[in-house]
Amino acid sequence: MCGITGYIGGDKTTEVLLDGLRRLEYRGYDSCGIAVVDGKNSLYLKRVSGRVDALDKLVSAEPVKGAKAGVGHTRWATHGAPSEDNAHPHTDCSGEVVVVHNGIIENYLELKEKLLAGGHKFKSETDTEVIAHLLEEKLKSLHVQAAAMRSDMLEPVFFEAFRRTVADLKGSFALAVVWARCPAMILAARLHSPLVVGLGQGENYVASDVSAFLKYTKRVVFLNDGEMAAVRRDGVDYYNFAGKKISRDSVVIQWDSTMAEKGGYKHFMLKEIHEQAEAVENTLRGRLLPLGGPALEQEMGLTTAAMKAFSAVQFVACGTAYHACLVGRVLFENFGVHASADWASEFTDRARLLDKGTLVVAISQSGETADTLFAVREAKAAGAKVLAITNTVGSTLTREADHVLYTHCGPEIGVASTKAFLGQLAALYLLAGHFAAARGSLGKTDARRYAEELLKVPRLIEEILAQEKEIARVAQAFSHSEHFLFISRHVNYPIALEGALKIKEISYVHAEGYAAGEMKHGPIAIIYKGMPVLAVATSGRALELTAGNVEEAKARGADVVAIVDQDSKKTVKASRYVVLPRTEELFTPMLTVIPLQIFAYYVALAKKCDIDKPRNLAKSVTVR
Repeated sequence: MCGITGYIGGDKTTEVLLDGLRRLEYRGYDSCGIAVVDGKNSLYLKRVSGRVDALDKLVSAEPVKGAKAGVGHTRWATHGAPSEDNAHPHTDCSGEVVVVHNGIIENYLELKEKLLAGGHKFKSETDTEVIAHLLEEKLKSLHVQAAAMRSDMLEPVFFEAFRRTVADLKGSFALAVVWARCPAMILAARLHSPLVVGLGQGENYVASDVSAFLKYTKRVVFLNDGEMAAVRRDGVDYYNFAGKKISRDSVVIQWDSTMAEKGGYKHFMLKEIHEQAEAVENTLRGRLLPLGGPALEQEMGLTTAAMKAFSAVQFVACGTAYHACLVGRVLFENFGVHASADWASEFTDRARLLDKGTLVVAISQSGETADTLFAVREAKAAGAKVLAITNTVGSTLTREADHVLYTHCGPEIGVASTKAFLGQLAALYLLAGHFAAARGSLGKTDARRYAEELLKVPRLIEEILAQEKEIARVAQAFSHSEHFLFISRHVNYPIALEGALKIKEISYVHAEGYAAGEMKHGPIAIIYKGMPVLAVATSGRALELTAGNVEEAKARGADVVAIVDQDSKKTVKASRYVVLPRTEELFTPMLTVIPLQIFAYYVALAKKCDIDKPRNLAKSVTVR
């Protein structure tokens, strides 16, 4: 994904834009740029191939005065390689129209052919540049006598040209546009890609994420699909794509901008690993069985009768959230509920088989994951009800779902998800427990025990975090390895997958996660002398079998690191151990993932990788 920021107001335009881009850089960082306009119909445009610091140096070397409005963008390449030419903002032939865009314009080739035939010259390989030239065409058709018109008289012309441009676009987009001839207005539009307006005093903001302007204002309006905004310094007007004016209410964001700072940690990822006890605690607070049942049901809009009526639960998600889904499947099956989990990107055929008896649970940290949103729409079209688990208030997923269960993790900046995953797990334990209680498979006594065991988790997480130095030493011993194998069984099999994903994401090494029982069916062939194998082998029904798989790996020369508790350590014979506090088997995923996150972090640190901004990845993937 990419990041958009826009500002209109006082004399701090470049400062606000650059600050916003720094806060959005986690969404894309292969190129960036800003464009600002003043009251003299002039345009200032600066772009770089690289990161925001490079752009800041360029702007500082050639500062602009009198800027009152502008837009900025930080990019994760989709169309066209990372380069200055392909960096946003993009302009038209006249150099007066400027566009920043997130998403993909599906019909850009068709539009580009027509524009080329009309004499337009393109400077980039991107789909976005088509929008600037298309808007130029619409403006030409609308303001024949524009040369004699004042800038304020051009505002209706600018808006109508923009509306007509948007109507010609197919695909997904969040757009922010400025026109040098009309400097008192920024126009914005949204379709299947997040966009939010920030409301200030005598100044207003546009961004793809509230973090871009949170230090300036917390009052926001999240645009819905099919909505446009005309943003002026003294107010904002909202419209549908037909051009009809609509009314929108603002909401107040509770996050503090200081929550997005590193807080003394070397990387956001490490900071967020250490915030996981608090993240779980915040997600559980006030909602826990047996005391918080009715309150949570009211929050979700999901009654006891409704929970009883569902015959099955279908989980959908992508990446790390999919691994949470796999844990959720085990939880629900443990309580006798038929459950399935699918990658959202592979869900189309399964969606057609859904019915009203299935609850679809869609999980996304951002609430804007394109494949997950598409899966939700497919599920709803089939007649299924959808419950969203997300960290982001006002996101598209929350608006399209029938029911919502928020995690309360605060902003997660590191691209490789850590605390959001723990928040998702906490939410799934809440949801499974409430379902079980509603359906009679978890009685009052068992419900209290379930709640008490969950309440222990934040403290147990802190105990594991206290072992950071020991885990770091284990990671250091394997920092030169280029191949890793992660194995486990039952409820911790998804944690093996997540451990492998984490080390791939931030260390760029080959890693595989497997159900330990599958070792002898192929994966054991890749084991060589000294190969690191990380085995999650805590106490539970699968312990003996997992211990046997560890022996198989050792017999082939593997150097085994076992994630165990004090009791299971007696059974598992490994080269090295990470010993966790004991909890009931069902709850172990919330603990076993912590040392694997720390392990991945310190391997990446030893390899001098860019941990918070791993190559080729972005935080919110809003293209399919």
